[in-house]
Formats: sequence, structure tokens, C-alpha cells
Amino acid sequence: MVGIHFVENAVSKVLSIALVIVIGVSLFDLSLVLARDLFSAEPVGFFNKTLIEIFGLFLNILIALELLENITAYLRKHIVQVELVVVTALIAVARKIIIFDPSKYAKNDLIALAFACLALAASYAIIRFINHKSN
Repeated sequence: MVGIHFVENAVSKVLSIALVIVIGVSLFDLSLVLARDLFSAEPVGFFNKTLIEIFGLFLNILIALELLENITAYLRKHIVQVELVVVTALIAVARKIIIFDPSKYAKNDLIALAFACLALAASYAIIRFINHKSN
């Protein structure tokens, strides 16, 4: 059991370091996209085309930060905090809805995302209710 515990900790730490690198690269990429779009010599209204892309990049970084928080919580307490996992999944589904392009996907895809969002929101509400009741 000690060996398994050691491997779990080592893998979690490697994942944390890798995720910090991913967050750094994502921030750099977001900075490049913002600089390119803000300082380019395109006509008025160009920013609307890339606004959804920029929102997607912001939300990607937010999701990565939530994943880092999940890993950090696991390293501290050695338990998976279901509330954090559900919040991360809710943010990921919300990101898909925000950047949803109706010209690329069918209406059924948006309906499926809506059901996923509702299911995750209900799960989060139940978890919060149970946690609040136990405290």
C-alpha cells in the first residue's frame, strides 16, 4: 500500500506540473491572440469574429485552473472532491454552449448540451444541499 500511495502522489505532482505548463502556454497563446486582434489593421467590427474564440480561450484557462484545483485538493486530502469535479464539468459544458456554432452542429447537439448542463446543475445542487446539511 505504501508503494501505491507513493505512485499516486508522484503522478499527481507530475500532473500538477504539466498542468501549470499548459496554463502558462495557454496564457501566452491568449496574449498573442489578443495582441493580434487588437493591433491588426482590419476594418471596424473585426473583433466580433474572434470574440467567441477569445471567450473560448479564457474559459479553457479557467477549466485548466479548476483541474489544477482538483489535483491540488487531491494532493492535500487524498480524496476526490466531487463538488469540484462537477463544477469543472459544468464550466466545460458551459464553454461548449458559449462557443457553440449553429452552422457547424445540429440542433440536437445544442439540446444534448442543454440536458448535460441541467443534469450537472442538478447534481451540483444536490451535492451542495447534502454538504450544507452535513455541516
